[in-house]
Amino acid sequence: QVQLVESGGGLVQAGGSLRLSCVASGSIFSFIAWYRQAPGKQRELVVFITSGSTTNYGDSVKGRIAISRENTNNTVYLQMNSLKPEDTGDYHCAARSAVSDRDYWGPGNQVTVSS
Repeated sequence: QVQLVESGGGLVQAGGSLRLSCVASGSIFSFIAWYRQAPGKQRELVVFITSGSTTNYGDSVKGRIAISRENTNNTVYLQMNSLKPEDTGDYHCAARSAVSDRDYWGPGNQVTVSS
C-alpha cells in the first residue's frame, strides 16, 4: 500500500525558513514532487526530483528552495528559505510509482508566511 506522509509545515514570518519532509512508502518511485496550492489559485509545481536525482524547480521558487532525497528511506526534504507571503499555501507531496506508473498524493501540509 502506497503512502505519502508529509510533515514540517507551519507558520513563519516573511524571510524565515521551513523544512518540509515527505516519506514515501509502498513502492519504488520514479519521481517525487512537491506541489502547492494557494487560496483561490491553481495548483502549481514547486519542484520534483527523480530517482536519478535530476531536479526541476518552478520559476517562482528558484534560488530559495532546495530539494534533497534520501533513497534509503524514500524521504524527500524541501528546504525553503527567504519565504514570502505568496509562498503561503497547501503543500502536497506527490510520487509516481515506477511499478504501476500511477501517481499518488499526500494529504497536504499547510504553510503560512506572515508579512
